[in-house]
This record gives sequence, C-alpha cells and structure tokens, in this order.
Amino acid sequence: MTGEAAQRSKVPAADQTLAILAHLAAQRGPVPAATIAQALELPRSTVYHLLAVMQERGFVVHLPEDRRYGLGISAFELSSGFSRQQPLARLGGPLVAGLVDRIGESGHLAVLHGRDVLYLVEERAPRRPSLVTDVGVRLPAHLTATGRAMLAALPPAQLRALYPDRAAFAWRGDPEASGKWRYSLLKQVLHGVREAGWAGEDGEVTEGLASVGVAVLDHVGWPAAAIAITYRADSDASARADEIAAAVRAAAGELSRRIGAAR
Repeated sequence: MTGEAAQRSKVPAADQTLAILAHLAAQRGPVPAATIAQALELPRSTVYHLLAVMQERGFVVHLPEDRRYGLGISAFELSSGFSRQQPLARLGGPLVAGLVDRIGESGHLAVLHGRDVLYLVEERAPRRPSLVTDVGVRLPAHLTATGRAMLAALPPAQLRALYPDRAAFAWRGDPEASGKWRYSLLKQVLHGVREAGWAGEDGEVTEGLASVGVAVLDHVGWPAAAIAITYRADSDASARADEIAAAVRAAAGELSRRIGAAR
C-alpha cells in the first residue's frame, strides 16, 4: 500500500465523501445513488448514508421524483470561492503574458458567464490599439473568439438552453442587437470552430480588429475558460492567423493541464 493510500485508509469516510462529490461534479446531471455506488465500487448503504449527511449540509440535493442526486448549493458556494480566489487568472496570467511577448499582439483570458464572456486577464502589447476587452468587461459570447471557442465545447442540449430563441442574441436587452443571428447560424459558426480547432472573429466586437481564441478544458472536457489574441485585421498578424492560433492552442492546453485536465 502506498503512503497516500495508507493515509486515505485512516479516514475512509472523508475519502469516500470526496469521491462522491467528484463523481457528481463530473456528471452532466443528477444520477441515482445506485449508479454512484457502482461507479465508485462502494456499498450502497455507505453511499446512502454519506448522501444523507451531504444533503443535510447542502452539498447534494435529492430529487425524489427522479430518484437521483445532484450537487447542492454548498457545492456551488465552493465553486464561488474558487472564482473569488481567481486561480484561473493567477495560473493563466503568466501564460497570456508569455503569449503576448512571443506574438507581439494583445491577449486575454475570459470565462463563460451565461450568454456572456467575462474577461479575467487583459495583457496589452506595446503600440497596439486599445481594446474593449478590459478586466471585468462582459461581451456577448456569440460575437467573441473566446465565447465561440467555449460555446463550441458545450453539449448540444446546453447550447440550446442558452439560446432558445432569437431574443437570446439581443445585447443589453436591445431586440435590434440580435441582427442577423439565429440558432442555425450559431450552430454553423460553431461547427467551423470545431473543424478548425480554434475560433475567430473579424470586426464583430471592434471594427478593424480580429481575434483568434481557444477553449481551456477542465478534467471532464467542459470549457473552463478561453485564451485569445487580438490584432489589427489589416496587419501582418492577419496573415499569420493559423500560426497565432497554434500558439494560443498551446497556451490553452498548458492552462488546461495546470487546472488538472488531461489534454
């Protein structure tokens, strides 16, 4: 028995509780207790006992009609704590800075927040145009390279839930802002992102500027963030879009590795 395994054996309930929470976090939706027991090779009685305790503490919720268990509000609060401590920004900031130094164009790191992207890191390259993508700024995900990269990594049901109708494409409550956008067009754009392995936009956020972005995937393949580089559409960088995308892909892959994903 390894030292790590021996240490876990001294506190089996803690190890089993964390295993259940990790298993629930990796699922696309609530699951039956029997499925948890089978997946983790635990006695059903143990799983039911631990689920009852976690339900009492708010870490799981029981859906009696479905006979399933899902993550509760206390688990969400852990996630909020993760966001407050900004590990993505701390881990991704140096990667974005290195990318900007190598390419000579401005870069940023963003996360998906509903139908918006929220920018966590903004690294400006010298003598490059100012950008609207400052830290804390929100923009419509379907218009940005970072947003498209992350949306392309979502399962179809989740994507459809985010964009149920044309009104979902409106920006800041303005119905006219939806413009040409429909769900069918979004699917077409995201198909292109998956085919290319990176997302692009040209003048849709700021006229004259283009971006390439790549999603940062977590341990279950969910888009935790995205990294992008922005440049003048009429510059030499535009001709190097594939080269820039490869560099962004490498940085996104490294950040995925740093947050625990096997990529």
